Amino acid sequence: MPENAVTARPDAGGQLAHLIAELQGHGLRVEVPMESRQGGAGPADAGMLWIDGVAATVPTSADYAQASPYVLRAEDDGWGVYRDGERLAGAQPFQRPRYYDLETSDGIPYWKIALLHLDSLASTVIQTCAYWGNADQCTFCGIGVTLANGRTIAKKTPEMLAEVAVAARDLDGAVDATLTTGTTATPDKGALYVARCGQAIREASGLPVEVQFEPPRDLEVIDQVAGLGIHSVGIHVESFDPAVLARVAPAKARTGIEGYFLAWERAVAAFGAGQVSTYVILGMGEDPALTVEGCRRAIDVGVYPFVVPLRPTMGSLMADLPPPPPEYCESVYRRVVPYLTARGLGARGVAAGCARCQACSAMSLLENNGDNGGRTYLPLITSG
Repeated sequence: MPENAVTARPDAGGQLAHLIAELQGHGLRVEVPMESRQGGAGPADAGMLWIDGVAATVPTSADYAQASPYVLRAEDDGWGVYRDGERLAGAQPFQRPRYYDLETSDGIPYWKIALLHLDSLASTVIQTCAYWGNADQCTFCGIGVTLANGRTIAKKTPEMLAEVAVAARDLDGAVDATLTTGTTATPDKGALYVARCGQAIREASGLPVEVQFEPPRDLEVIDQVAGLGIHSVGIHVESFDPAVLARVAPAKARTGIEGYFLAWERAVAAFGAGQVSTYVILGMGEDPALTVEGCRRAIDVGVYPFVVPLRPTMGSLMADLPPPPPEYCESVYRRVVPYLTARGLGARGVAAGCARCQACSAMSLLENNGDNGGRTYLPLITSG
């Protein structure tokens, strides 16, 4: 967080979680320049800012965001989030990182190699995917969009990423690195290459690293990834509803939810409880009861389910879908968090990656929002 970011209020938990859920559902109109992320393999259209000191990414470019009741407005001394003229929270827009002005010796801008997502260096190391452009394409993904727009390069090398990581750490205070990859048509699905890139970053910069990949055919690959000194892994099922998974991610559906659990169990054994995470996307037509039960079962084996709202990506097959209602997302967060608390898992214990950062979800704000007995309040909110 920058030195001039707003300090979080003591009561930030539930109220701030509600506000961030609202912003991630409705979007935010902006009256000041701010850095954002377009395209990519994960949540895109990410306007990045700190809200009362809490890192958040919210939609700012989508059409529906232009109709949002929320607006980011400059003040005499800082910025604020407003609705209907009422100031709801202080804010600090994310400014262009200094290392973006650098380039490699062969002329590749650093920002085409890895972006800074608030305080986390992030890169898709292979910006192509075996599923893109065919019947197996994940409908929510925009991995090919950024490459087609010339905003990145197809393959980053370990040496490139290590060079950029040192600059991001020294010039802009990056605290970890998050690496993902398009799936490759190899038995390891790209896991070993992304892990070698992570190893190079760790050795050059000392930053903790998360790498993300699909379950490899041979689960021994997960042990090899751990052997390269990687701190955390993301193995993303996307949905615990089998019917939704088959519709939105056919190749992942062939692995099957049980296949993901086998991979997670192997990964938890290698990396430890809480250092394995999975994206769980809300708003794709899933059964919320299956979602909560799947999260509970994942938590039981030591996996952190990172629950996020669908953020429709321009250029993806879901580009025209609306995001899910904020109240639906908040109701799921409030049903999942008590399982995390009971298992002793939380965002603060994650070494690196999306579950550590938490900017794309309001879930972690509820993890410590309990009563005097340490319990999380569970209001009677319907989830259907």
